[in-house]
Amino acid sequence: MSGKEGSLRILSVERFDRDRLLSSLRRTRLRGFDGARPYEHAELALDPSTEPERLAPSQRYVLEQGVAKIVALRQALLAHDLDIFALDGGAYFETSEAPGELVPAIPPIVEESHEPDGRTVHIVNDGIHRVYAARRLGLTIATVVVSGVPREYPYYALALPGGWGEVTELAELPDGFQKKEYRDPTNYKALFREFNEVFPGVQKERKKSNPSFLRA
Repeated sequence: MSGKEGSLRILSVERFDRDRLLSSLRRTRLRGFDGARPYEHAELALDPSTEPERLAPSQRYVLEQGVAKIVALRQALLAHDLDIFALDGGAYFETSEAPGELVPAIPPIVEESHEPDGRTVHIVNDGIHRVYAARRLGLTIATVVVSGVPREYPYYALALPGGWGEVTELAELPDGFQKKEYRDPTNYKALFREFNEVFPGVQKERKKSNPSFLRA
């Protein structure tokens, strides 16, 4: 979307059901570990009304424009009877800004995470901007909750000790800004979940800002 969020028009919407959503996510591979599938035998369930405050962020920032775009997109899709905060499955939509391009909308993915300090939290794996936007609006949000992931394939980053209080709104990512605290700083992307392989376009490429010792 451009800065003219008010002019955004939805050209088409194609919905798909919960079974397709969950079965597709089971095929998710890791970037490393020979493309292991961490969710293949895990438990995946759709929670239709997750309280954002109960979730654990790992990312230290959200982009102001990204949050604004989520809010604008939600408003545009509500006119088509689709609430991206209340998905019971997912959808592909086409906008006036990219005619002919189908963009996926799925619920944020929340993963049961065992932290080094002994806590077990539900970490926001994918969809931090959507969860943040729902939290700001005082709304619940549908999420895919994943539990029972093999211990050798944990989420690649740790939960922020201070929770949402440590998430900063930024106009843009400054150079040298460390996005997350990684479980294995020497090879942190090996545990990265490749959701784009099952829902192309769902993971956005952000500016590479991590300090040079974390480049991967």
